[in-house]
Amino acid sequence: MKLLIKIQDLMHKMYNKIIQYAQHPHAVWILAFISFLESSCFPIPPDALLIPMMVAKPKKSFLYATVCTVASVVGGFAGYAIGMFLYDTVAEPILNYYGYMDKLQVFKNYYYQYGAWIVAAAGFTPFPYKVITILSGSLGLAIGVFSVASILSRGGRFFVLAFLLWKFGAPIQGFIDKHLGKLSILFFLLLVGGFALIKFIH
Repeated sequence: MKLLIKIQDLMHKMYNKIIQYAQHPHAVWILAFISFLESSCFPIPPDALLIPMMVAKPKKSFLYATVCTVASVVGGFAGYAIGMFLYDTVAEPILNYYGYMDKLQVFKNYYYQYGAWIVAAAGFTPFPYKVITILSGSLGLAIGVFSVASILSRGGRFFVLAFLLWKFGAPIQGFIDKHLGKLSILFFLLLVGGFALIKFIH
């Protein structure tokens, strides 16, 4: 229990620190670095930095979304490699430290049937993406499937945020901060529904 409280306190401090970087001269590089790390080992999602940066400079929202997407997908490959080659020595300690082992077990049973969709769901929704990148490598999900699912889901997540903040600006920030999880799930369901509709029509 004490360890969990310490982890929560640490994450809260890191979250507040990350927000401060939004005004940093090298904020774009910091954003890329955090996006990369979050896909394999870092606990704070890049949204914490991405949203304030988009609010501060709405015209650059799509540039920031591109940076986030590229760095996150590349970081996903790092997570995949950790799962494939370093599961016992690196992956398990990371997942245990953040308390993600339970989440790993829950998804493991569904993974063989729905690998690509699981990657897409984790990339788009608030579910810890690092769990899925590591799991993908450890279970040997086809790298091509992993790549496409990661690009579509991470790109979808960050570009939806870019569009909302470019279109509505600062007034919508509070709404996004409060309902980001629900919005992500909603957009993912719409994405899945769109694919299903196309398949049904054809």
